[in-house]
Amino acid sequence: MTYKIKPALVIIDLQNCFVSKGGTFDKLGYDIKKYQKIIPTVKEVYQQAKLLKIPVFFSRATRERSGIDLLERVHKIIPLKRKEKIKKTALSIKGTWDAQIIDSLKPASNDLIVEKRRDSIFQYTEFEMWLNSLKINTLIFVGIDTSICVESSLRDAFDRGWDIILLSDATASLNKKFWKSTLMVVKENFGLVLESKEFLKNLKKKKGEKFYSLNLLKNNYMRF
Repeated sequence: MTYKIKPALVIIDLQNCFVSKGGTFDKLGYDIKKYQKIIPTVKEVYQQAKLLKIPVFFSRATRERSGIDLLERVHKIIPLKRKEKIKKTALSIKGTWDAQIIDSLKPASNDLIVEKRRDSIFQYTEFEMWLNSLKINTLIFVGIDTSICVESSLRDAFDRGWDIILLSDATASLNKKFWKSTLMVVKENFGLVLESKEFLKNLKKKKGEKFYSLNLLKNNYMRF
């Protein structure tokens, strides 16, 4: 199977608040090692994307210090773990170290950063406009959390008409069952689920061509 694609790499929420020692999730006692484990793989994918001149988008989860954009401003029925107690634990407040993208994945000057207030990179952002401007037709998703912000973003992308590729070893959930569930859901309903090495090995672009070729032996390669 050969796919003709014009891709962009989408790196979801690899920020200090979620993955760094001393960040909010670390202070709250979450096992951030599950997130940290994928950083070398994401970095490798990012570096290859830059070499291949594939546009890169970073999402950055952001909250105002005033709390005006908290989930509780909208939802009355919300799981306890998703309640954002900004006075007690300030999660990813705009302009703080906590909200910054991790040092090992610092965006280049020509990368684009999408500030988002909700799970999906599409909601209340300029992301869709930027994709249309670049005439992107395929989105490659990596990052965290697989079953929350990554899945929300790729579902929105699919519904808006973009083709989807999820790199299984470059995304992570705090709950491995949720990670597996998302991979199965994407494989069955939304797009391709590939390991990063398999994806990069089979992605080619000839000089002067507009599209990249993705050549796969199977219609939907997945191992996890």
